[in-house]
Amino acid sequence: MPTGQRVDPYASYNFLVELDGITSAGFNDVTGFDTTVAVHEYREGSDPATTRKLPGMVSYANIVLRRGLTADTQLYDWLRQTARGQVTRKNGSIVVLDNTGQEVVRWNFRNAWPTRWQGPDLNAQSQGVAIETLELAHEGIERAR
Repeated sequence: MPTGQRVDPYASYNFLVELDGITSAGFNDVTGFDTTVAVHEYREGSDPATTRKLPGMVSYANIVLRRGLTADTQLYDWLRQTARGQVTRKNGSIVVLDNTGQEVVRWNFRNAWPTRWQGPDLNAQSQGVAIETLELAHEGIERAR
């Protein structure tokens, strides 16, 4: 990068969510981009009085999707199917767009299934949008290059 060239960070409000090829831009919030590698402390008898730290199992936080409540019931139906014991796992992506609408960053997650749905909080005195929440368990998320 030439000296003096400015590189701005991407905005957090311009993104899409894809689930097995179905694209939805209607989400107002996506969280859960957490990956944790467990730490195991280990000390052999001949080691000094400090422990070694070894990597353990990798775990991923659930992805939480929030969107305005609409007539579309696809995500809720997916949860209901899972609750009846018919688990359908889906791969998906969260795609960050630049100000021109071009893809700049993509996270791909695999083998996701809905583990929680939360309906909107309704209040007759509020002027806000009714928000539904869907939480997805998955088996890995990676940032694509």
